Amino acid sequence: MTAARSAEPVAPAFGYGDDRAVPGGPLRTLLLDGRRAASVTHVESVPARPGVQGDWPEWVPGLLRGRLAAVGVDRPWLHQIAAADAARAGRHVVLSTGTASGKSLGYLLPLLSGLLEEPGSRALYLAPTKALARDQLAAVRRLSLTEVRAAAIDGDTPREDRDWARAHATYVHTNPDMLSYAMLPQHARWASWFRGLRYVVVDECHHYRGVFGSHVAQVLRRLRRICRKYGSDPVFLLASATVADPGSTARRLTGLPVDVVDVDASSRGALTFALYEPPLQTRGGAQSGDAGGTGDGAPGEDAPTGENGAPVRRSATAESAELLADLVADGTRTLAFVRSRRAAEGVALSARRMLTEAGLPGSTVAAYRAGYLPEERRQLERALRSGDLVGLAATNALELGIDISGLDAVLLAGVPGTLASLWQQAGRAGRRGGDALAVLVARDDPLDTYLVHHPEAVFGRPVEAAVLDPDNPYILTPHLECAAAELPLTEADLAVFGPAARPVLDDLVRRGRLRKRPAGWYWTSRERPSADLRGTGGAPISVVESATGRLLGTVDRGSAHGTVHDGAIYLHQGESYLVQQLCWEDGCALVEPVTVDWTTSVRDITDIRIVEVLRSTKLAPPPGSGSAARSGEVTVHFGTVDVSSQVVSYLRRRVASGEVLGEEPLDLPARELRTRAVWYTVAPSLLERAGIDAADVPGAVHAAEHAAIGLLPLWATCDRWDIGGVSTALHADTEATTVFVYDGAPGGAGFAERGYERLGGWLGATRDAIASCECPAGCPSCVQSPKCGNGNHTLDKAAALRLLEQIVGKPAAARRAA
Repeated sequence: MTAARSAEPVAPAFGYGDDRAVPGGPLRTLLLDGRRAASVTHVESVPARPGVQGDWPEWVPGLLRGRLAAVGVDRPWLHQIAAADAARAGRHVVLSTGTASGKSLGYLLPLLSGLLEEPGSRALYLAPTKALARDQLAAVRRLSLTEVRAAAIDGDTPREDRDWARAHATYVHTNPDMLSYAMLPQHARWASWFRGLRYVVVDECHHYRGVFGSHVAQVLRRLRRICRKYGSDPVFLLASATVADPGSTARRLTGLPVDVVDVDASSRGALTFALYEPPLQTRGGAQSGDAGGTGDGAPGEDAPTGENGAPVRRSATAESAELLADLVADGTRTLAFVRSRRAAEGVALSARRMLTEAGLPGSTVAAYRAGYLPEERRQLERALRSGDLVGLAATNALELGIDISGLDAVLLAGVPGTLASLWQQAGRAGRRGGDALAVLVARDDPLDTYLVHHPEAVFGRPVEAAVLDPDNPYILTPHLECAAAELPLTEADLAVFGPAARPVLDDLVRRGRLRKRPAGWYWTSRERPSADLRGTGGAPISVVESATGRLLGTVDRGSAHGTVHDGAIYLHQGESYLVQQLCWEDGCALVEPVTVDWTTSVRDITDIRIVEVLRSTKLAPPPGSGSAARSGEVTVHFGTVDVSSQVVSYLRRRVASGEVLGEEPLDLPARELRTRAVWYTVAPSLLERAGIDAADVPGAVHAAEHAAIGLLPLWATCDRWDIGGVSTALHADTEATTVFVYDGAPGGAGFAERGYERLGGWLGATRDAIASCECPAGCPSCVQSPKCGNGNHTLDKAAALRLLEQIVGKPAAARRAA
């Protein structure tokens, strides 16, 4: 284990609160004593930091100062003052500081001051989730400013409350979806409200990345255009976690020049951050090096999944469930973040079972995830705040800045896709100023394996910049349709939507979607257009209990083929349901309750064809790398591709061991996707020098592809589930050995392009992840993939490592040893 050391990473920063400290002894003992000590690869000690406060700006009304003092805010931090002054002066600003650094006060000072001074002024707050918007609404209402009439508008808001908000609210809290679907199309009914709009808050703006971020960027451009019609020009205030180049992200989102405030002056409690790699276990469940281990897996998608007899680690969900139960038993208020809805249910179920077996109340642990009904979510949030719940297993639905005070510890069951999200989740512990513990429990995944063995990539490296592409024609097209339906587009509007707008408009006219007139472009249909902001593929699938008609939850259409197909196991609040029938046209999946010890996962087939090469380069190995690659042996391309994929069957796996119990065929339609990809071709001469025979090429490139997909999130703000890959010994379009990695969204999301730009570092990290894995022939920690359509067959770890060493050279340590 690496010795603990002090450092100053991009880490959580803590705001106002009491001096209650986390009981350090029991928490440290939990990890550093007994059998778990061998699994801790690194402990980082982030020291406490005093804050620097300043005086209230003179323009802040006395009433507002008094109400803030009443809730414990006596003086602002310097970064709050800097952001507030910029917005007050009429400049757009992004405030990018650590978790719990009080970013909300930075935008509330000018916003609330303006609403108090100008009764006719209005303000808009946008959050990525309904829960965060509701939380911020509650915070404003606690200030008891009767002159500020705050309201929330979202999918849970009754019609009469929406009508009241439109007529009377001065401060509306909502999300980009509701702004796009309801407020902008009905702008005439909101005319007086938009006329008075002075401030627009875009909270947690680092969350707006990829396809979703690109859609939100276009929604904000539509908002600016509607505001211009009614004579308003609002100031945009953006709040972001600490990310690389927040100014560039904010400018891409808004299309406006933006001031940047990124020096964090808040105080922070001490944080102990442990990197934890679960032990290897055999197929029978015993852990490597620990004959007494149970190896039981918790229900969830990352239960042991090693294929072909490969060694697997105890799953991150199983380990996190046990840690959660131990922490709750000790009275430690803990939040466990997991990667999926199914895993949230599984971790909570296992933790409750362990507590009950120990004679403790299992009701102190619950799951929280998207797909719950609104009243269920509100009840869970209240129970966690009140202390009725001591432990919670949650998806990233609780990652964002909902104010849940008094948490002592955070468990992360796997890297949450990006470093920005990792620090955002870790920062949920100690949010009231106390010391805290965060534990990253590595999944059997190349990215997790790399990070727990390379702590400098977590603690000594800037967080990634957000990747988004508002000019993607697949993104821009529906928003230009929506804009034309809201108000005919004019030549002057093209500057708002950017240089890609004109060719898209020409295409819409050609297809009859818009009509060109001297005054501009007009929408031609009686039906209102819409944009699918979150790329879910349309209206969600309702999960309905067939015997009672009870609605259990919803599933995105984009993931329905993989989660609620006929025969799938669906988990809801710890209970298992068998999907009897997926009714695609009716938008529902009929389920029945069952008691089983197995879960399901799908297999699919994928084909890829090159449509257009946009950029190409010959890869030159870095000087002194030890690479033997010669000029022209490796060529890298970026361009447009067509991807066809089809779910063809599903596997039934035993939860505890991952044992495959059977495979059942599925008859589902293929899905077509035109997107962007990065791919590289390898010459036969390089394969020969790597000692890879023709028969071994498929296994080598397949393993290299899997590992590369797992490591791309280090270089682009994506998750491995946002991208896909195909590898082949001989591709029909390139006529060469080729590895593809493509964006999983129509038109692309910018991830593949970032991979093209950073290919050397990306493949170098991929090589290191494979080399550092202790398994003999490949496992989920290095070259096996949880979403492989071929069931992880034909993987050659050793050949993949030799291939990558020929492309980018051997690691520095290996070269020194040689």
